[in-house]
Amino acid sequence: MNTPPDNDNKPSSFAQALRNKAKEVAPIQSKIKEIKPKKGSKLHKRNKHHGRYDLKQLVKINPTLSKHIIKSVRNEDTIDFSNPLAVRLLNEALLKQHYELNFWDIPENYLCPPIPGRADYMHYIADVLAASNFGEIPKGPKITCLDVGIGANCVYPIIGVSTYGWSFIGSDIDPIAIESAKKIVEENTSLKGKVDIRLQENPKDILYGVIDHEEKVDVIICNPPFHASQEAALEGSLRKVSNLQKKEVKEASLNFGGIGSELWCEGGERRFVGDMIRESKKFGRSCYWFSSIVSKQSNLKAIQEYLHIAGAAEVKVIAMSQGNKASRIVAWTFLTDTQKAQWQKERWAESSKE
Repeated sequence: MNTPPDNDNKPSSFAQALRNKAKEVAPIQSKIKEIKPKKGSKLHKRNKHHGRYDLKQLVKINPTLSKHIIKSVRNEDTIDFSNPLAVRLLNEALLKQHYELNFWDIPENYLCPPIPGRADYMHYIADVLAASNFGEIPKGPKITCLDVGIGANCVYPIIGVSTYGWSFIGSDIDPIAIESAKKIVEENTSLKGKVDIRLQENPKDILYGVIDHEEKVDVIICNPPFHASQEAALEGSLRKVSNLQKKEVKEASLNFGGIGSELWCEGGERRFVGDMIRESKKFGRSCYWFSSIVSKQSNLKAIQEYLHIAGAAEVKVIAMSQGNKASRIVAWTFLTDTQKAQWQKERWAESSKE
């Protein structure tokens, strides 16, 4: 079996290992299931952010937002999405409106992600758990989700705690992001005691050093750095802002923010997910579902091959879309049918009734 070529400048150690081992090892055949939204659908049906934003209500929640409302080409009120401050104020209002927050803030220039897309990830991963639990979403604090790369914004735990009552572990390599996320947790009674934030001290590791093999985690989520270099990240931002402003922009700040480690890593998304797959096999009995966003369709084939060679027992590819942006979740597990049944009985049977 030939492993797909890695087009990044420097292939990951995992990708190279796959090339070296592929002819020596007969990998387990992974079951791959592709899940596509119903025709015409965009956001997940449980997503709270369908339709246009209620700007009047959002301005009541965050009055400063009123300074950043502009007219669209259709002469309708909208937000200046090319302005990082406007996006941050919008996110603050949305999180306070829908997710039981009384405080949310992030350091200047840190990633301020689009809330609807982040909520979609949480709802689709809840569906993955439900499919392993007789159609019922496991809820409550006994369900543990690890957010790899929690960031300064803490958005995934905010949504997951409010919507499903899950407990979270959040990891990050950036001490400033860690302190910001901790402050958000401490300032909100809805989050306090439900989100355990841990510094990943070794930037080359993803799971090692954050969890141990005795710690049970029901699902791991990850939105990996997308770009392979800082230059690529800046080019992508220029294209985005140019599209928003309907004209060529030669210099722009990142409208959704983001420091280096949030936006790019050596080898980009493909290498990061490949390294995560390599580590995940070592935690295959202490975590039920692993998952990651895969933004680039061109990376999907290689990632599926990595999972095949790693011996994943089951793989799901879930399509997502928001506006003109399409992405996908890749979820995998190493558990056998017997181990899955035991996990469901011991951890989910009672939580589903909450």
